[in-house]
Amino acid sequence: MEPSLTIGIEEEYLLVDPESFDLVADPPDDFMKECKEALGDRVTPEFLKCQVEIGTPVCNTPAEARPHLVAFRRTIKRIAERHGLRLMAASTHPFALWDQQHHTAAKRYDDLDSDMQGAIRRMLICGMHVHVGIEDPDMRVDLMNQATYFLPHLLALSTSSPFWGGHEMGMKSCRLTIFDGMPRTGIPDHFASWSEYEKVINHLIHAGILEDSTKLWWDLRPSGRFPTLEMRITDVCTRLEDALCIAALFQCIMRMLVRLKRSNQRWRIYPRVLIKENRWLAQRHGVTGSLVDLGKQERTSYEALIEEILLMLKDDAEALGCEKEVAHARVILERGTSADRQLRKFADAKKAGADQAEALREVAKMLVEETAMDLP
Repeated sequence: MEPSLTIGIEEEYLLVDPESFDLVADPPDDFMKECKEALGDRVTPEFLKCQVEIGTPVCNTPAEARPHLVAFRRTIKRIAERHGLRLMAASTHPFALWDQQHHTAAKRYDDLDSDMQGAIRRMLICGMHVHVGIEDPDMRVDLMNQATYFLPHLLALSTSSPFWGGHEMGMKSCRLTIFDGMPRTGIPDHFASWSEYEKVINHLIHAGILEDSTKLWWDLRPSGRFPTLEMRITDVCTRLEDALCIAALFQCIMRMLVRLKRSNQRWRIYPRVLIKENRWLAQRHGVTGSLVDLGKQERTSYEALIEEILLMLKDDAEALGCEKEVAHARVILERGTSADRQLRKFADAKKAGADQAEALREVAKMLVEETAMDLP
């Protein structure tokens, strides 16, 4: 069965106060009600009340997804402003504290809170997920095994979480450090087939550990709701065009792996420990550092690695009509990720005489302003 390679994008946002730029722990009930009236099931509450999640419909290309993301960000921004709130797209807030937030009153979230306790209460983080349509279950698992290689490369482009609770964390994506405190996260195991994957999931279900596979929170997983492979490793992008770039790259990687499969070839599957090391390097340094070229067994600059990937995906980008979105990776390298820009803003504010709290507010203000960009 030839996969459709359709695409769907999910993003999570934060709600902030326009004066203090702190999170709004208890937004008005009418805010989500109005979002639902405007966007229907495309918008949903998250575990914490200060968060809101959107999901695009099934699209064929990132260009087709763009107007949906623009409309969602613009609509939620407008409704938020009507309620005296502002919208922020970042995977962590520069200074908000997790223990001052409230979780959404719903059975699913009440159950998660009861089960996960402090592990989930710290989840003051936002991410971006990208689904690609892979209808055949065995192919879905096969491509998951191969695609894990590229997860650190995608993470590096997305980084937007250099601060946590008012502290500079010394990494570009501290979100993953926090998320890894939950069970069933990180790089997925290797599975020989869909039946082996199902056997493992059913083992956990029968043991009473989880109800279904939606409680697997791996960096890449077969979706528990759709016939898709869902990439979950990336931070949410402050700039919308950065998000579309990463979605396009993931879709092209999937097409490239399908193309190899048709030719009786496949991407080499490396030990999980090696992928995890590159994952850490991407967390720590983002696009300004290096990853291990696993084939050459040597550290290589991220810039050189992404150029190799762009060249490798050239035919796939042309076939999918997303050359512009894929090439935007070079723009991200040039101006930096959201994390890079946050750190520059923080350093500039401190140099200009701001204290720690003032500098962090400047970062939060910048994030609100950048979230509103690219919304014609």
